[in-house]
Amino acid sequence: MRKILFALIISALFVSPVSAANLLDDYDIIIAGAGSSGIAAGIQASRMGASVLIVEPTNLLGGQITAAGVSTMDDLSGQASGLYSEFITRAEEYYTSRGKSIGTCYWEKSNKAIEPHVAMKILSLMAGGEDEPDIIYKSQIVGVLTEKIIAVSGENLNETLCVRGVIVQTPEGKKNISCKILIDASEYGDILAMAGAEFRAGPAMIQDITWTAIIRKYPEGIPANLKPLNPLPGYDMAKWNYENYVSKDAAGFEGVYPVKPPVNFVTHNAYRGLPDSFLPGNYDAEQPELITKTCVNWPNDYPGQYKWQGKYGLPVEYLTDLNLRKRVERDALIKTLHFIYYIQNELGENWSVDDNEYNELPECAKDLPKEWQDIAKHLPPVPYVRESRRIIGVHTLTSEELHRNSLSYQGDNGNNEFNDAIAIGRYDLDLHLADSDSDMDLDEKREFITSHKPVGNFQIPLSILIPAKVDGLIAAEKNLSMSRLVSGALRVQPITMMTGQAAGVLAALAVSQKIQPREVKAIQVQRELLKSGVKLSLCNYSDVPENDKHYANIQIVSLYDLMQAKDINIFGVEDILTEEESARITEKINSMTRKKIEIPKLAGLTRGDAADILANLVENF
Repeated sequence: MRKILFALIISALFVSPVSAANLLDDYDIIIAGAGSSGIAAGIQASRMGASVLIVEPTNLLGGQITAAGVSTMDDLSGQASGLYSEFITRAEEYYTSRGKSIGTCYWEKSNKAIEPHVAMKILSLMAGGEDEPDIIYKSQIVGVLTEKIIAVSGENLNETLCVRGVIVQTPEGKKNISCKILIDASEYGDILAMAGAEFRAGPAMIQDITWTAIIRKYPEGIPANLKPLNPLPGYDMAKWNYENYVSKDAAGFEGVYPVKPPVNFVTHNAYRGLPDSFLPGNYDAEQPELITKTCVNWPNDYPGQYKWQGKYGLPVEYLTDLNLRKRVERDALIKTLHFIYYIQNELGENWSVDDNEYNELPECAKDLPKEWQDIAKHLPPVPYVRESRRIIGVHTLTSEELHRNSLSYQGDNGNNEFNDAIAIGRYDLDLHLADSDSDMDLDEKREFITSHKPVGNFQIPLSILIPAKVDGLIAAEKNLSMSRLVSGALRVQPITMMTGQAAGVLAALAVSQKIQPREVKAIQVQRELLKSGVKLSLCNYSDVPENDKHYANIQIVSLYDLMQAKDINIFGVEDILTEEESARITEKINSMTRKKIEIPKLAGLTRGDAADILANLVENF
């Protein structure tokens, strides 16, 4: 595939674009969006030998991590694996070689943060190599080409919509491109609608968006072009808002969650503190007074405390009405610019946007006064969008299911794992000020935010990536088949990157086997993910480290509940399997299959060897 050329010159990453003239007429897989999920899907599918095109509206890889500026990793699982682990490991190596820590955010140095320009470089490296995706920037999918497939089943005619390709709007014009699989990894789920897939949205209000800012300290004084003399219209309301979040005389972080604003400026900066590649010295999150670079993604949520016609959150029309979307995003950008003025003039701090990050004026900022354009061009090119359309899939994940799954192996709860698990994550059901009930057809209620809160790590099942009806289409990013409450837990970068990797595996296997994604067996996806270093089971066995020869197969038998732990977190890999255990396993397999499976004699084998045999039987389930 065509190589992406790049060079890191101080902080600017230049990637040679693929022009419309150089695009192929047909790809195995086309991915809408090079965000955290889309780039992971593209990297994975390309490494498996598929031809891949990623269509990205901005000029950046990484989506919410880079183009939206949310570069502090919201990872509560403590269990990085797969491509996300590769990303974090490369980031740690990059900063360690420069004498810097990446543990600079959320007031605890165990957390991870990466500057956007560094994250971009790492993702470009990961996407490179012998097999790599084609990536076209400043382009978007404006239409989906579908075909109605009619099949005869007895006396019934079954009609299925199947994706056959896309219409791409590039800087050089439109082009029709065919594909076997289309992955919607866009930030709004726009492709779901274009493809004719059923989806949920809202139902009434959706979560705030945030136009983030990467800001830094200027020890020698703020450059004149980054310190405007006049506030933008609406500043008085913004000042009132920011006084409730950050003020000179407020207290600092005292180790108590949730943090109660207002806080002082040092504490604000430690929330999403970033490493600083351009000033000497080092710091971590437990040295907040030393932090010189941070992300503004808290007091500037939009609409936030402003509300929208008296309600928290945004109207669902933000996802479906492009004119409203433009209006909202411009207002969100201006709200963030108000904060820059507030920092400089009310707090008296020598901080402004980091002129080492970004360098292109967002479209919605082009009519701002000139003195504000120099600042706005160092903002991320797009806002952080927390909530998207959600496809109606083969299965829809609810908060009750996620809660029950997170209880696995805790106390007497036993194995509540998803047989078709493709990733592990952890986060709250965080709906971020969206004031409405959720998915009444799924019996989801507002109070479930508390009662169904995950209490540990949870799994994401493969079935929520696959549309219920449309073929040739896979959902990724925040577009999965889940309730609105669950979307609050699955929207963060580690999870979207890992589900994106799974989408890439699913697409590549469907292409290689010449079948539809819904026909690919979960065990085949799981084996490929395990081969790529992804952890799938919620049970951590102290006697089965990742380098153990039985590790992958023990993950599988745990997922399918074919074997149970001998003790808390002990598999008993070298213990001998008893006749009683063997009988239980036979009964379990017979209950899971419609056809008779010949099960080899297991009693007398070590439990590790038995797991190897059983894992190979799962293909028959």
